[in-house]
Amino acid sequence: MKYKIKISVIVISLLIGVTSCLKDLDTVPIDKDEITSATLYKDPAAYRQVLAKLYAGLTLTGQEGPAGQGDLVGIDEGFSSYLRNLWNLQELPTDEAVNGWSDDGLSDFHDNAWTSSNPFVRGMYFRIYYQLTLANEFIRQSSPEQLDFYGIDDNYRDEIANYRSEARFLRALSYYHALDMFGNVPFVTEDDKVGAFLPEQIKRADLFTYIENELLDIENKMVAPMQNERYRADRAAVWTLLAKLYLNAEVYTGQPKYTECLTYCKKVIAEGYSLEPTYANLFLADNDQFDNGAIFTLEFDGLASQTWGGTTFLVHAAVGGSMSASDFGIDFGWGGNRTTSAFVNKFADITGATDSRAMFYTSGQNLEIDDIPTFTEGYAITKYKNITSTGQKGSNETHVDNDFQLFRLADVYLMYAEAVLRGGTGGDNATALTYVNLIRERAYGDNSGNIASGDLTLDFILDERARELYWECQRRTDLIRFGKFAGDVYIWPWKGGVKAGTSIADFYQLYPIPADDITANPNLVQNTGY
Repeated sequence: MKYKIKISVIVISLLIGVTSCLKDLDTVPIDKDEITSATLYKDPAAYRQVLAKLYAGLTLTGQEGPAGQGDLVGIDEGFSSYLRNLWNLQELPTDEAVNGWSDDGLSDFHDNAWTSSNPFVRGMYFRIYYQLTLANEFIRQSSPEQLDFYGIDDNYRDEIANYRSEARFLRALSYYHALDMFGNVPFVTEDDKVGAFLPEQIKRADLFTYIENELLDIENKMVAPMQNERYRADRAAVWTLLAKLYLNAEVYTGQPKYTECLTYCKKVIAEGYSLEPTYANLFLADNDQFDNGAIFTLEFDGLASQTWGGTTFLVHAAVGGSMSASDFGIDFGWGGNRTTSAFVNKFADITGATDSRAMFYTSGQNLEIDDIPTFTEGYAITKYKNITSTGQKGSNETHVDNDFQLFRLADVYLMYAEAVLRGGTGGDNATALTYVNLIRERAYGDNSGNIASGDLTLDFILDERARELYWECQRRTDLIRFGKFAGDVYIWPWKGGVKAGTSIADFYQLYPIPADDITANPNLVQNTGY
């Protein structure tokens, strides 16, 4: 997964502000060191290298490490990371996180006041479309017809077909994030001819159907669960993404699909994944050794895949005040991310002695936040550490070794329970209760935290998802699904930019399409309210 290739002509890096005009990808360069598809795809080894770039686009930001030849322009490369932007957009507008930095547009998230010019909204949007461009070109060039054209020997074709299915999964994943965060978006696939054109806008419900059909089509073309190389997607990753898609179908399309969600949760669970007994191990520098419940993981390595985004951001940005950077395996803390009292109060005991998932640093920190830019306002989160399970520092004190489990078993257990409670068929309350209590037994170390059937309610599930999955890019989507993101049904500190919290408008449940793209492409209509 560490392969790098020069791709500036194979796939055009999307320039912020001009993404609607896709340049000609087949131009033969003057520079003899540049590579085009006309030469690249004649080499069977190149398909694996380009696939590696597709995976790397979820974690890295450019071609030279933490900085240099960034994939996107118009944004600081460190801010352009897929995972970092996903975290910002999914966590900062919620009760789980605030950030005190003064970077332009960052405070818009905990204020719930972003606009179509917000640089981090733009960064997420253009990162998604950069990934889609890469995936479309690879899928286009790896079709059976193109393999014939390039003269690829039959001995390589089964493996390339696997790569192509994985590229389609990665494209579906990015389109899922576009669906969830932006709604009606520009739509391009490998069937669109290469060249400059203005993409049409697809309706949210139609994009849902497209993603669903893509995943269903590749389901049995993917490598079987747990049989692929680590960090590459397999059939269980497809099933998990389908389960997520169906769990949120009522938001995306107005039509519930909880039965379908249960179908795919059960497929994943039946494969024999298990919960790592120690919750904290999932977030440490050697968490690759504790991935028996990991379904799809993003790789980070302090020496081989350095970036200012991803888990390097998650570890560093959470350390400040009187916290010792050395205790977190890093050279220094960035003093940015904390949490609100609304989230802290979801734990009856915040020390971690009862529920091991309660990972707070409180010394010198105030529970309530009077001034967001002051790091000591609000409890700090200690969930991510560049320390191994044996207490050793990671390989690099600046760029961390922590992987990020984008899909994991506990999430699937909780999706199963929620889908049952929402009326899905094919599951039952007793099994749902068992799965929830397995999660809580891991958290409590015994059955003292187990709940009874009468305690298993939708409100409980939402809170349990917060306790189990906080800071894992889930919260905004969860709150929207439960009807508690917009409006005044649920108020948390600093919601709407007010210390005590206030109602926010419904239109904030979608992010705006960046103003640059609206201006560049007359086919696009801005989301309501922006």
